[in-house]
Amino acid sequence: MDLAQESNFKNGILGDKRMQSAVTADVGAKSGSNWTTVGLCLVAAILEGIDLQSAGVAAPGLRADFGLDPAQLGLVFSASIFGLLPGAAIGGRLADFYGRKQVLIGSMLLFGLFSIATALSWDYQTLLLARFLTGLGLGGAMPNLIALSAESVKPQSRNIAVSIMYAGMPFGGLLVSIFALVFGATWGWHSIFYFGGVAPLVIAPLLYFMLPESPLFEQRKAAVGAAVDREGIFSALFGGGRATPTVLLWVAYFFTLIVLYFLQNWLPTVVIGAGFTREAANTVQMAFNIGGVLGSLGTGFVMDRGPRKMGVALVYIGLIGSMVGLAYTKSFTGLLLGGFGGGMFSIGGQMVLYGLAPVFYHTLIRGTGVGAAVAVGRLGSIVGPLAAGQLLSAGSGTTAVIAATFPGIIVAAIAAQGLLFRKPTAD
Repeated sequence: MDLAQESNFKNGILGDKRMQSAVTADVGAKSGSNWTTVGLCLVAAILEGIDLQSAGVAAPGLRADFGLDPAQLGLVFSASIFGLLPGAAIGGRLADFYGRKQVLIGSMLLFGLFSIATALSWDYQTLLLARFLTGLGLGGAMPNLIALSAESVKPQSRNIAVSIMYAGMPFGGLLVSIFALVFGATWGWHSIFYFGGVAPLVIAPLLYFMLPESPLFEQRKAAVGAAVDREGIFSALFGGGRATPTVLLWVAYFFTLIVLYFLQNWLPTVVIGAGFTREAANTVQMAFNIGGVLGSLGTGFVMDRGPRKMGVALVYIGLIGSMVGLAYTKSFTGLLLGGFGGGMFSIGGQMVLYGLAPVFYHTLIRGTGVGAAVAVGRLGSIVGPLAAGQLLSAGSGTTAVIAATFPGIIVAAIAAQGLLFRKPTAD
């Protein structure tokens, strides 16, 4: 690589346009049929979804055995999310140096081991530590799942590829809800974390042999050598005209994840607090995850093939409508529909952002850019469960807590729409 090209890379530009076009075309041709990678990422996302929602599903048992009040339970939910923030930032950055595959597998081993450690916790402090370290692994996995899925198919199919992968998250939540419904009463809350811990430890070695590294990443790395290593994090995020997309992504991620993680963690507790049984709470949680699978797949298709601006607007309008239903309904049917809609539109909104984030960063800083956006979003996922626990402990009803999310949903919708007016970065 000549000095002019190196200078362009250091300033966030992809350098020689002819080389850029040739590499993109070559990778697109090779990766257009590489849906095996997307399928393997889907499996990994299912396992992540199991572990992300295990604490919410196990919440009634945790609360009883450890004698937790709502504020303490909110801190248990947030402990894993505290780990997600540095995990996403570090995992994304490491992926730009060492590759997506290696960091993904290491992250899976980490969250599998500490999910098992959660089941072995003997007091409140060890429970919090185990959940934090589980979150560290979960955070490291997601930027790499997004990058691998986006970089393994043709550019015009990236949103669909990411949506298929991300559908694994709510599907994993659905599996853990079914597991709790069938086995939880007999085997107890510990079994939920054993289930979430053993599965990634079994699958990670299989991914080592079966999952290919991103072809786009390998070709870009070979083409430019070590030049990109001298591009700092600040330049990667804010240089080359990326400042506005980065800020918009961060705002949209933050407020969308407040709602998503509030629902993932507190929905069973909200249902039980409304006077329904634990089995009813698990059923509503299952409806949430079924809606999430459909929302992820449907949103991905619209973002690649349909009217994108209208699709984004409908996602956030639907999310407000679902939250209104959850806040004010008194019937189980209403809660079921609210849970289904909440899953469809909150996870659909997250899918919009997961699909948009990769296009604003070129390949050799994509892990850094996506990881930073996911990490900032995790601040919202910390705020959501923690604030809900504090408000409920202070005597606020679930209606007031849910209504408090409405302004944030509107801000997220505006930021997401703003991203659609920004020009994507070439690969």
